[in-house]
Amino acid sequence: MVQTDNKFFDDLAKLATGAAGTLHGVRQEIEGLVRQGIDRVLSGLDLVTREEFEMVKAMAAEARAQNEALEARIAALETPAKRRARAAAKPRKAAPKRTTPKNAGSAGSKSGGES
Repeated sequence: MVQTDNKFFDDLAKLATGAAGTLHGVRQEIEGLVRQGIDRVLSGLDLVTREEFEMVKAMAAEARAQNEALEARIAALETPAKRRARAAAKPRKAAPKRTTPKNAGSAGSKSGGES
């Protein structure tokens, strides 16, 4: 009976080893099929690679920095112009007008009443 039990366990071990190998092969085949399906779906979509994304991200950061530099430059150029515009727009006080009495200027005029 000891030999029968050993043979049974040996056969069981061989069966388990064979099943494990078969399952491993099936698992690899399923993974390959799933990867192919995912690749097919992703290739149909309009996706970018990580490298392309990083390049565009760097370009956007550079453009943002240039934009900020230009905004600062424009602000520096506009400040004196705004000051000049404000100074030109301020109403200047007119010089006080001289008022002369009406009779004071008629003595030496040609139409002084002598005809």
